[in-house]
Amino acid sequence: MHSCNRYSAKIPCGLTEFVVVWLMVDAIHIEFDVGAFQKALLGWYDKNRRDLPWRRTKDAYSIWLSEVMLQQTQVKTVIPYYLRWLESFPNVHVLAKANLDEVLKAWEGLGYYSRARQFHKASAIVAYEFNGDVPDSYAEFLALPGVGEYTAAAVQSIAFDGAYAVVDGNVKRVMARLFEIDKPANDASSKKVFQAWADRLLFAGRSGDYNQAVMELGATVCKPKNPDCPSCPVQAFCAAKRNDTSSIYPRRKAKKAVPTYKMSAGIVERNSRFLIVRRPENGLLGGLWEFPSGKAAGQVVTEEDCVRNVHGAVGLDVAVVQKIASVKHAYSHFKVEMDVFTCSYRKGEVVLKEASEYRWVTREELGKYAFPGVNNKFLPLITDSPEGTEESA
Repeated sequence: MHSCNRYSAKIPCGLTEFVVVWLMVDAIHIEFDVGAFQKALLGWYDKNRRDLPWRRTKDAYSIWLSEVMLQQTQVKTVIPYYLRWLESFPNVHVLAKANLDEVLKAWEGLGYYSRARQFHKASAIVAYEFNGDVPDSYAEFLALPGVGEYTAAAVQSIAFDGAYAVVDGNVKRVMARLFEIDKPANDASSKKVFQAWADRLLFAGRSGDYNQAVMELGATVCKPKNPDCPSCPVQAFCAAKRNDTSSIYPRRKAKKAVPTYKMSAGIVERNSRFLIVRRPENGLLGGLWEFPSGKAAGQVVTEEDCVRNVHGAVGLDVAVVQKIASVKHAYSHFKVEMDVFTCSYRKGEVVLKEASEYRWVTREELGKYAFPGVNNKFLPLITDSPEGTEESA
């Protein structure tokens, strides 16, 4: 459905504006009553919204935390992390004083670790430059590390009732079906189109509730597959429902194939201690600890790959003792298939090529550090069993 022309008329009506939008589609005018849409959506939300812990507070720090954690992560996954985080770091002052290892360990398993690092940095700025008060200015909040337009709109609207419309995956899906928008929802160039529609439909009098209502609708009713159209409170306004096209909206741009990397990891032991290295903070999985690793020379991982990769990463000469695991792990843009070897130290001093620091730690100390997902899949073989056994995951 292609829009070749559109315009709106605004007519004062009580406490808010009554907005009627006409869309010119295939020479037919379609009328959209924004006021009635807002009333139907908010009425549904008031009766059906999920009882989530971050909806029980107006504390801006807690709301901000929830929005950071919820990025590309499901609600059921976030809830226990959110509750544990607030026990450890109840406000920006406590978080600002925490070291990076404490922060990453608390985040371990949520993925997209740059969120934690940036939230840590931003909280320190709020603690020391804003006296612990999260800025209620959109511009000032947006200027903090890791805060983008979505997070700024969400926090400013939910915590401070600022009139800013959010646009996330759920909102895009709802908008795409309401208006049969042909722009691909997963294409960055389409963002301004979805933002324009979100802005137009925003109910400024209850902007926080309205934003959460649209996202709630997308998460629980207007789902990616098999949307529950009969239960939708705004089905009367939906072009996709009217034309039975919900299955083809939102449009999506084809994704590129995800590469798979064959890798080795070396668990180097010396004097009953294991060598771990920290990944550079400004990079993929930044700040996390790992065992020296690298890509295999071919499609089959060998002991020679492990010896070469350990030397290339930390400058040590080692000898492989045994292979203890083969693990697989999927990240957002690539997959890893890693063979894991225990290694004995032969000679040399640690010289780091890319890692930011290293430590020799005991078996018991390994649990204090945050590791990437692929390392966590074989870590129990080291921490639970001195000898280790071969295992595939």
